Amino acid sequence: MKSINQKLFYLQQEIGAISKDNKNPFFKSSYFDVNTLINNLNPLLLKYKLVLSQPIISGEVHSIIKCIESQERTDPSSLELPDISDPQKLGSCITYFRRYTLVSLLGLMADDDDGNLASNRKVVTAVNNQPEKKEDNRPWLNIDQKNAVLKSTKQEAERIIKQYRMKKEFRTEINNKFKIK
Repeated sequence: MKSINQKLFYLQQEIGAISKDNKNPFFKSSYFDVNTLINNLNPLLLKYKLVLSQPIISGEVHSIIKCIESQERTDPSSLELPDISDPQKLGSCITYFRRYTLVSLLGLMADDDDGNLASNRKVVTAVNNQPEKKEDNRPWLNIDQKNAVLKSTKQEAERIIKQYRMKKEFRTEINNKFKIK
C-alpha cells in the first residue's frame, strides 16, 4: 500500500495546471474557482482513495486530506479568519481561504491576480530595454515529493527534474542518487 505522501505525489503529477476561468469585474482580473478545482480534483481523490475535508476549526479554515486505506492524514493547511461580522464578507473570505489552503496543501501553482491588485503590487517588466527574463512557473518540489522521487526510477526522476523547480540540495541529492548530470 502506498503512503499518503506517495499518493499525493502521483495525484500532483496528474492534476495539471489551474485555469483561471472566472472573472473579477472589480479588479478586471481572472481567478480560478474553488468549486472548479474540487470538481477536477475529485476523480483523482477517488482514484488514490483520498478524502478532502475543509472544516472551520477554532476560527481557522483548514484543508486536510485523509487516506481511506491507511487513515493517514496530511498536516492541515490553514488560515485564520479575520473578525468579520458581515455574513457575505465572511462567506467570501471563507471561499477565498478554502481555495488557497487547498492550493497550498497540494503544492499547486496559481497566480493571485486579485491579491496582487488588492495589495497594489506592480508587475515589473523589462528595465532599460533589457530583455525580460522568462519566469519559471513550474511548481516547487517539496520534501515529501523529493523523498518519493528518491524511491522511484531514474526515468521518473528525470521527468520530475524537468517538471519541478527545487532547492539546490534536493537537485544534488536526486542527481547523486540516479547519477544524473
